[in-house]
Amino acid sequence: MQVLPTYSSAYSSTYLSADSQTSSLRILPRLIAATLLLSLSLPSMAGAKSNNTTAANTKTPEMHGRGGAAATINEYATQSAMQVLNRGGNAIDAAVAAAATLGVTDPFSCGIGGGGFMLIYLAKEKRFITLDHRETAPQGFRSDAFMRDGKPIAWEDAVNSGMAVGVPGTVRGWDEALRRYGTMSFKKVLSPAIAVAERGFPITPIFHHLNQGAAAKFQRYSSSSALYLHQGQALPVGFHFRNPDLAKTYRLIAQAGVNGFYRGPVAQAFVNTVNQPPVNQGVAVVPGKMQLSDLDNYEARWRLPVHTTYRGLDLYSMGLPSSGGVTVFEALNMLEHFDLKKMPREQVEHLYLEAARLAFADRNAYLADPEYVDAPVQGLLSKAYAQQRAQLINPQQAMARDVAAVAGDPYQYQNDPSITLRPQTAAQKLQEERKHTTHLTVSDREGNIVSYTYTIEDWGGNGMVVPGYGFLLNNELTDFDFAAPHPNVPEAGKRPRSSISPVIALKEGKPAFTLGSPGGSTIITTVLQSIVNHVDLNMSMLKALGAPRLSERNDVVTQVEPGFAASAQAQALAAKGHRWTIDESDKEIGAASAIVFHADGSVTAVSEPERHGVGSAKVQIPEGPTKNRR
Repeated sequence: MQVLPTYSSAYSSTYLSADSQTSSLRILPRLIAATLLLSLSLPSMAGAKSNNTTAANTKTPEMHGRGGAAATINEYATQSAMQVLNRGGNAIDAAVAAAATLGVTDPFSCGIGGGGFMLIYLAKEKRFITLDHRETAPQGFRSDAFMRDGKPIAWEDAVNSGMAVGVPGTVRGWDEALRRYGTMSFKKVLSPAIAVAERGFPITPIFHHLNQGAAAKFQRYSSSSALYLHQGQALPVGFHFRNPDLAKTYRLIAQAGVNGFYRGPVAQAFVNTVNQPPVNQGVAVVPGKMQLSDLDNYEARWRLPVHTTYRGLDLYSMGLPSSGGVTVFEALNMLEHFDLKKMPREQVEHLYLEAARLAFADRNAYLADPEYVDAPVQGLLSKAYAQQRAQLINPQQAMARDVAAVAGDPYQYQNDPSITLRPQTAAQKLQEERKHTTHLTVSDREGNIVSYTYTIEDWGGNGMVVPGYGFLLNNELTDFDFAAPHPNVPEAGKRPRSSISPVIALKEGKPAFTLGSPGGSTIITTVLQSIVNHVDLNMSMLKALGAPRLSERNDVVTQVEPGFAASAQAQALAAKGHRWTIDESDKEIGAASAIVFHADGSVTAVSEPERHGVGSAKVQIPEGPTKNRR
């Protein structure tokens, strides 16, 4: 058992402020600054070059320069990427190193117990590749797993169960990416994360906040309580956190490769945790039905990207089973029919909200795992279909908010003779996708780019730490829509629909920018709004990511962040019929990161400037400020 440190009165005041004001994350940047003055510095990482081992107080959400670049939500993760780049690794190597480190520093959002989607641009070949390592339902999973007496079970009962756990894809995805397109071994790319897990780091206000949000889950399980709680409460700000069990797991993977995770003791411990949850006394949860063969048979998928054009840009993103790229691009195709550059900001945002609403109506109706559903992707991405949908948008008035927008008919634009039946759209309200994920982006000096989002779904996944191995399990199977009929209903072996939306944009055949965000279904709106901010409203990428976010997902009201509803901008939108709500459980929307590529060969790395405690961006060869650069 680790012993809590003794705090001075000034430090206690900082901790209490974080504890008492977790309902508003806007205080986090100030709290982090106070914490950093009183905490231990970053652990040194042997072998790093240049000044990239700088302390946490040099953390910045924007950096301009040359060579490789990285942007993540955590300074340790960004540093890990830079360490690998400085040692001669490429963007794929560096992305895996950053992701592994985020599994240590941001374990409530991501880790090897989950899965993700990776978008890769290979500069020499001028080619895009997408890697789907989304979790799958075990072979013993039933389509009515989340139903009782013909009704969906409560969310809390679903997520706090072994049956919510999908077969994890992260380690298999990392292995595929490194073997095909990386230059380094698991041993080298996992080394920085192992160092952070072993040496530890002082808990920041955002770590504490997320830990606190998942504490009720962790209280159910002995292994989770031991790692993340003290006397039943989240570990406090400033506590020096270590995870030697996760370091051990990473070492097993480094030594044995992918089979060090999907076979042997780690796999057995994973299955045991799912099927016999390590509950504390008096706690009962529904077990899962995972088998060792589910892990051993898991396969990642290399898939074609989806593509569209917008204002002279070529945009690429993930296809199904992530709905993100299709939905973002369908909305952009609609917006292309309006001359946004000549409009005031509130008019642009009105059109953005309406396009998002229509795109989400289609997304909710049609999109799911392409190995199980013949989804009309070609039709949804058709420019002619977008023109038809755009005609439904009134430039002066929001659509009626008492009912959801109706899905269109993309099949007439599908041009696919194999499709003879058109599925009916779902009438019921769909299961809400949870919002706690992470995104990172990396580029190297050769011009290769990785835009990568991965996740364990909810805050703390399903709440179970695998005993002795230090990582949390996912609850991704709750991303299925529980009630049939619907394209996204649960089925054995199926991948639940995702909203992950990594994007890479080219201009005249050369990279222009890449961006992505976590946030469940708000990922789509964060990426879409950030593109509109940057391209149509002519904002720098830093300002585009920092602007107040509005998330319209075909709901009765649009989700906004604190402070927006009272603004003049909101009042102008309200006059057009828009209405607002704030998610009291998670008031911020997204935590984006991006890299901008300039014509002179320089790059600007940008991470979240406002939310989630502020992100971390670095370049290999820093230069002056980014003034006059977009």
